[in-house]
Amino acid sequence: MPDAYSVAGVDIDKANQTVERYQQIMRQRRDPRVLRGIGGFSGCFELSGFNNPVLVASSDGVGTKVLVAAALDRYDTVGQDLVNHCVNDILCSNATPLFFLDYLAMGTLQPDAAATIVHGIALACDRNDVALLGGETAEMPGVYTPPHFDLAGTIVGAVERGDLLDFGSVAAGDAIVGLPANGLHTNGYSLARKVLPQERWHEKAGPESDVTIADALLAIHPSYLGYVRAVQRAGVKVKSMAHITGGGLEQNLPRAIPEHLAARLDSSAWEVPPIAALVAKLARLSAEEAYRTLNMGIGFCLIVAEREAQAALSAARAAIAKAPIVGAERQTAAIVGEVEPRHPCGPSVIIA
Repeated sequence: MPDAYSVAGVDIDKANQTVERYQQIMRQRRDPRVLRGIGGFSGCFELSGFNNPVLVASSDGVGTKVLVAAALDRYDTVGQDLVNHCVNDILCSNATPLFFLDYLAMGTLQPDAAATIVHGIALACDRNDVALLGGETAEMPGVYTPPHFDLAGTIVGAVERGDLLDFGSVAAGDAIVGLPANGLHTNGYSLARKVLPQERWHEKAGPESDVTIADALLAIHPSYLGYVRAVQRAGVKVKSMAHITGGGLEQNLPRAIPEHLAARLDSSAWEVPPIAALVAKLARLSAEEAYRTLNMGIGFCLIVAEREAQAALSAARAAIAKAPIVGAERQTAAIVGEVEPRHPCGPSVIIA
């Protein structure tokens, strides 16, 4: 006979079985820095290798991209999206990611879907050398209607105090190096779903694209950690960085430069992913709206001195050639603009 909690919609036995599947996933990925992980009330991580560390943390989710995953019954990508997004956020402070905690909420617990999501999280953690320290799986009948769910996570990293980036060093004449996006990443999905009904998802994302709209919508948000570290290993001093997420280039680049400066971008220097171009066209976005809503093809920006721009570009291109960004139409970095003095009444980002 089912117990009262099960009748109310929460299956404790199913939850325990799901946790056991998580533990099986983690047993394949033992990290010596994890002193206590999944299964306890908290996780414990051994911090070592730093002399004067500053801890850097960020929390985020994947937004309404979860609705696309649920509609397609494909759960292997959103966990990777989540980790990579968070890695990129703390990378803007020059932090090295250390550990990650996830939060997964479902109306009715689906063990197979939950295990697939967590497997994706663990896979992305491995690729970024991040310890999956723990998390929470919540069954919340009445809040979420199956198969809908929500997914969020918290990442903690560290950086030597002397290596913490200060965008105050950015100056007029500095170059902006852009790393390519492979799609919408984790932003703009409410708009995309509004203008692209599911019955069209089998179509191609663009006239010259071999990728369906469904695959383009679920393209994994890339981690830019390896490409940035390749630039730094080449001896280039990166002054500032911007992760191009919600708000696009127009609202994220200003977070990486002083208020008295502006970023002037040349949109002919890069390509817009077909899915972004399609959404912008169907939504009838003006150029200003498009660059404020979508990443429009640039997923991450590095700001370097003009004299180091070519070295940064060469190192970034070599790193991308060695480890291509999955799904990106154009596998190369580009110098996409420069920093200039800002007019007192002018915008902080000018896109020509």
